[in-house]
Amino acid sequence: MSPPWDEFGLIATCFRPLSRAEAGAFGLTDDAAVLAPAPGCEWVVTADALVAGVHFFPDDPPEEIAKKALRVNLSDLAAMGAKPRCVFLTCALPKSLDRAWLDAFAQGLGEDLRLFGAALAGGDVVATPGPLTLSITAIGEAMGGRVLRRNGVRAGDLVAVTGTIGDAALGLAMQQQGAPDALSGADRAYLLERYRRPQPRLAAGRILNGTAHAALDVSDGLLGDLRHLAETSAVDIVIDASRTPLSEAARHWLALAPNDREIILTGGDDYELAFSCAPEDYAALAARLDTAGVPVAAIGRAEAGEGRLYRAESGARVAVEGRGGHTHGGTQKGDAR
Repeated sequence: MSPPWDEFGLIATCFRPLSRAEAGAFGLTDDAAVLAPAPGCEWVVTADALVAGVHFFPDDPPEEIAKKALRVNLSDLAAMGAKPRCVFLTCALPKSLDRAWLDAFAQGLGEDLRLFGAALAGGDVVATPGPLTLSITAIGEAMGGRVLRRNGVRAGDLVAVTGTIGDAALGLAMQQQGAPDALSGADRAYLLERYRRPQPRLAAGRILNGTAHAALDVSDGLLGDLRHLAETSAVDIVIDASRTPLSEAARHWLALAPNDREIILTGGDDYELAFSCAPEDYAALAARLDTAGVPVAAIGRAEAGEGRLYRAESGARVAVEGRGGHTHGGTQKGDAR
């Protein structure tokens, strides 16, 4: 059975309008784009794939799928202090998708490209028997020699996170197994929105760049990603989990189901930034982030060590064993199944 769309027609009508802000994309009429970074900048490039049934639910609204696919990639740029420039999109589309679905997908993608100041510069469209698979390569720009990385945490640094943690994991849990019966409709809507539509902390990343020592985006769960920071920087990180910033919706959930606290610490899809900085720089960074509308909370510290993560509990340190978060190729905590 042939799909109700053809590759070149889809590119011409749905995707070509999304390329107009990037002159080097040539309206998606050539085999490749021709790009150059702004003077004094260097490229920051990332790629991430999303698969139906793993990273989103197949019946999620198409515009929300498009926005999530874009935003998880922009979050990687944010973690390195880069400004988005353009993206390349590869779509493996089931033949069952109709034109209305594709139009809504392209509309959602276009809305977010305009919101975040980027353009579609190329990609590919193929048909597949399933599942729907999307891959985005995002290209950003950062001042030469000023890119945030994971390996810069220093002994004595404070460790902090932006925003709130665990909302997306609770939103996923709600779709998989339901929420506590007494949780309000407003709280349910908020948590679902946080799962479907993450907020890449692009402004925060640029504020941190040049002052913070290291950063990453919290995509695989707070504990798992802090473990990455510790290992990559060859330091130990000690956190006080009670300082983890929570939304009102998450607090209401935990008041009804206190045993779900570990979901917040190990679930994925937060897309907040975790970073380290010198203690004397934290107050000024927090003030700048607050001015940009980004809340921040210090939750731990780094010490000389061997790349381990610890939780401070009742005056003692407890090692976090295993990965402590979402991993691919094994048990997938984020599966949308």
